[in-house]
Amino acid sequence: MINWQRISGWQALRAPIAFTMLLTLNATCFAQPKGFNYDESKVPQYKLPDPLVFEDGRPVKTADDWSARRSEILRQFEKYVYGKSPDKPAGLSFQTIEESDEALDGKAIRKQVRVFFDAEKTVSMDVLIYLPREKVLQAGKVPLFVGLNFYGNHTVHSDPKILLSDSWMRANSEKGVVDNKATDASRGTSASRWAIDAILDRGYGLATIYYGDIDPDFDDGFKNGVHALYGQPEADQWGSISAWAWGLSRAMDYFETDSRINADRVAVMGHSRLGKTSLWAGASDPRFAITISNNSGCGGAALSRRAFGETVARINQSFPHWFCDHFVKYNNNEAACPVDQHELIALIAPDLSISPAPRRTPGPILAGSFFRGSMRPRSIACWEPTVSAVKRRCPKWTSRSCIPSGTTSVPVSTT
Repeated sequence: MINWQRISGWQALRAPIAFTMLLTLNATCFAQPKGFNYDESKVPQYKLPDPLVFEDGRPVKTADDWSARRSEILRQFEKYVYGKSPDKPAGLSFQTIEESDEALDGKAIRKQVRVFFDAEKTVSMDVLIYLPREKVLQAGKVPLFVGLNFYGNHTVHSDPKILLSDSWMRANSEKGVVDNKATDASRGTSASRWAIDAILDRGYGLATIYYGDIDPDFDDGFKNGVHALYGQPEADQWGSISAWAWGLSRAMDYFETDSRINADRVAVMGHSRLGKTSLWAGASDPRFAITISNNSGCGGAALSRRAFGETVARINQSFPHWFCDHFVKYNNNEAACPVDQHELIALIAPDLSISPAPRRTPGPILAGSFFRGSMRPRSIACWEPTVSAVKRRCPKWTSRSCIPSGTTSVPVSTT
């Protein structure tokens, strides 16, 4: 069942979640490589793995069965798709770099926290946090949205007090990036995609992290970022998406120590490659109460077996560092993969999973994805066939590891 006690403070969720859709409204449609299928009539026949059948063929019949089956699916995604990440590092530590109770003309509390991944403090990420000042004074602690950003924390708002990132950046003159480094011209260049004022006005906090702090987004043989602390990954170990999700979990480790953040009510979100990341973070870390993913495409909310548009082969060839090496085995061979993306969504249940996309979304990204519910939390559920099937078989399930009676099933759509 959806844990409404856990998320009852999200009544005004509609407007803050709507801001995440801004991440997609300005998304640029890009041309896919030639030779890929864009014709729905040519989508191959496929059969999806059943989330409610064990690898040995036994059906899931009880809540305990589902708990075991969920662990089985999670291990399969770790081994064949994203790669297994290390546990929480023993040397993890936090340092407040800057803090103000009078940020944004007194509306917000701003805090910038450096998270060190090792005892020697050689690799770290910076977390920018804005909390609604008046709400914190009234309630003591507030729910929080957390999401990775593409070009540095300083891009999400023009606030001059945000630390300018010195990490490697992808080339983008529109974002003020010069020689793969941010400049003062970068400040606020992504502000239109981060409705910080609207979030604060609704009584929520926002935290964001530059994803390149965790792992630079280029194929460097995993010699930089957090991978440098652990050595070259094995074939079933973490690629960059798994590393970025791991970083979000380390941010959650910090949130649990901050008395002004309600760590039981943290929503993780992301767009495109970071939408894939948010889904994997929500599936692999049950501490996230809500998972929001925009336009995540292949390796996100889209079925791999449809082999349409953005395919497993295309994404592995273009971004060989994103997934674990085992995933390459499924280039043009999607049906051989033990899992598909409906099971990724199933792993998030019974917590909320929301995957909005605007009508402008490029068809190759949109097609075959699962879009659930409206902006009303009680109308949102996991992928409908999974929810309905579990509900029919085990209507009295009530723990996080199950789907109980009262869960609303929402039809899926690919339009």
